[in-house]
Amino acid sequence: MAAPAVALVTGASSGIGRELARLHAEAGGTVVVTARRAGALEDLARDIAADTPGRAIPLPCDLGAPGGARRLIEAVEEDGHEIGVLMNNAGFGGAGRHVERPLQDELGMIDLNVRALVELTHHFGARMAARGGGRILNVGSSAGLIPAGPNQSVYFATKAFVASYSQGIAAELAPKGVSVTVLAPGYVETEFADTANLRGTKLVKTGGRTPRQTAEAGYAAMMKGRRVAYDRPGLGAGLWLARVAPARLVAGLMGRMQETEPGRR
Repeated sequence: MAAPAVALVTGASSGIGRELARLHAEAGGTVVVTARRAGALEDLARDIAADTPGRAIPLPCDLGAPGGARRLIEAVEEDGHEIGVLMNNAGFGGAGRHVERPLQDELGMIDLNVRALVELTHHFGARMAARGGGRILNVGSSAGLIPAGPNQSVYFATKAFVASYSQGIAAELAPKGVSVTVLAPGYVETEFADTANLRGTKLVKTGGRTPRQTAEAGYAAMMKGRRVAYDRPGLGAGLWLARVAPARLVAGLMGRMQETEPGRR
């Protein structure tokens, strides 16, 4: 059996990205892993070498910084890696009322969640299409399939872009042999809650999937060529209901889910 194509995983230092990298290595593949934290990437590479038949190649990069995606593309190509599987996982959120949050943080979220993802997908997707095959997994969120998300308005909007963009290019690239999957998970127990300042909210209090469970759902769907993937039973139906329910009702509910409860932080 031929070894899996070389994969590139962004946001691979922890959470879903780390597990996606491990899954590809467990299948015997080589995976280029990138994130800001070089030490965490080195640890991941050692773990993969010890525990799997695959291997990991760390390429630290800050994709949210100006020119970050271009620098990563150049580093991948300088090392001679032909990427056949792209897994865009890097991203972050931030809770709070939009006009009360620092504008730079909101713009930085757009740069990482949208701009970097588009730049990497455009570059590597074009090369996959020229070769006649490849797979792309964009890690979105169930937030991207809900009409609005007060107290995380920019995050919800970036994930709505990822969902629409992924399904659009899936149709464009299918005739070229390239599949595009968007993973739309519910809440996942990762560092996201801390970086997004969501500890103490009803959203986090309800609990979520493990990064491994969510990564397995996304990886399996990508390998099957599915266009949309969920990480738990019934989530797709629930999101459909959210889209057909009155928008003001859904927005109010989502806003309350993301407010810190009194006495908690």
